[in-house]
Amino acid sequence: MKNKLIFAALALLLVAGLAWAFWPSPPEVEVASVTRGRFERAVQEDGKTRVRERYIVSGTVAGHLSRIQLVQGDSVARGAAVATISPLAPALLDARSQAEQAARVGAAEAGVAQAQARVAAASVALAQSQQDGLRNAALVRQGFVSAAQGDTVRLAEQLRTTELQAAQQAQTAARFALEQTRVPLRPLGTAGPAGSRMGVVVTSPVAGKVLKVLQQSEGVVLAGTGLLEVGDPAALEAVVDILTEEAAQVVPDTPVQLLNWGGAGVLQGKVRYVEPAAFTKVSALGVEEQRVNVIVDITTPAATWRGLGDGFKIDVRVLVQVVDDALMVPVSALFPIGSRSGVFVLDGDHVRLREVVVQARNGTHAWVPEGLPLDTRVVVYPDIKLQDGAKVKTRRPG
Repeated sequence: MKNKLIFAALALLLVAGLAWAFWPSPPEVEVASVTRGRFERAVQEDGKTRVRERYIVSGTVAGHLSRIQLVQGDSVARGAAVATISPLAPALLDARSQAEQAARVGAAEAGVAQAQARVAAASVALAQSQQDGLRNAALVRQGFVSAAQGDTVRLAEQLRTTELQAAQQAQTAARFALEQTRVPLRPLGTAGPAGSRMGVVVTSPVAGKVLKVLQQSEGVVLAGTGLLEVGDPAALEAVVDILTEEAAQVVPDTPVQLLNWGGAGVLQGKVRYVEPAAFTKVSALGVEEQRVNVIVDITTPAATWRGLGDGFKIDVRVLVQVVDDALMVPVSALFPIGSRSGVFVLDGDHVRLREVVVQARNGTHAWVPEGLPLDTRVVVYPDIKLQDGAKVKTRRPG
C-alpha cells in the first residue's frame, strides 16, 4: 500500500510538471508611452538650389565670335563687354569663279571707257551748241534771224548741257560698278576703303558673376546663340518637385526645412509659390507620376550657407501641418479596426483594446486628440494573435 501511494504521488508530480511545462506563458510585448509635444507632418523630397534670377547673354548678330576670356566665377558689371562678334569672311573663289569675276571686271572697265567717251561726246556737243548760240545771238541783234529761231538755239544749248550731266553721272556709276567687281578678287584680310574690320561688342545686361560659359572658343555663331549665363549666386532659391496630391496641401509661406545640404544644422525656408502647371515624371520604378514644382525661399542668413551654389542637391522637407502641444502615440502601436484605428493599452499585466480617432500621422507618430491620457503605456508592434484582456509580460519598461 505504501508503494502504491509513493507511485501515485510521483505520477501526480509528473503530471503537474508536464502541465506546468506546457502551460502557455504570457507573451512578451514592447510598450511605449503616449507623449505630448510638437507634431509635424511633412512632405520630403530631393530638391536642388538655383539662382533666382539668371540671364543668358546671347549674340545679337551672326558672325565670327572671338574667344571669350571670362571663366566661371568672374564678376561682371552691368554694361561690361563680355564678347566680340566680327563680320564673317567672304567665301573663297575657285579658279572658275575667279575667271568669271575677272571677265566682269573687264566688262566694267569697258563700261567706264564707254562712259568716258559719252562724256567727251556730250562735252563737244555742248561746246558746239554754245558757239551756235553766240553766233545766233549776234544775228538776232542785227535783225537777220527771228527771235523764235534764237529761242530754239538756246533750248538746244540747255539740252546739250543736260546730256553732258547725264553722261557724267553714268561715268560715275560705271566707276563704282568697276570697284564693286574688283572687291571679290582682293586677298582675304585686305582692308577696304572704309578701314579695318569692325566688330559688335556684346555686353552684360546685369551685374553679377559668370555662372556658366556656353561658348568658350572662337567660331562662327548665329544670331541668338547663347554665349554665357550671368547671375548673382548669393540670391539662391530651392526648387523641389512633389506629387500633385501632396502639393494641393502646400500654400505660400508654408515652413520648410532644408536638410543634408553639406553643412552643419538645418536651414529654414518658406514656400514662395507653387507652380500652376504640373508635369509627368517617371519614377525609379517606372511609374508615371504627376508632379509640380514648389519654389522655396531660404530664410536662414546667407552667411550660414555660404558654401551652397547653383544646382546643389538638398533634401527639402515641407511642413504641411504643424501642431504644438499635441497628444501623440507611436504609429507602430496603431492597427485598423474597420474604418477606425485601435491600440492595446497596458493595464497592469493585461492589455485592453481601445478605439481612437487619428487626426493625422507622420512617419513615427500619430496625432490623437482624445481617447488616451498622457503617459498611457501602449503596446507597439502588437502580435496579430493578441486579444483584448490577454495577460502579457513587458519586454522592457515603458
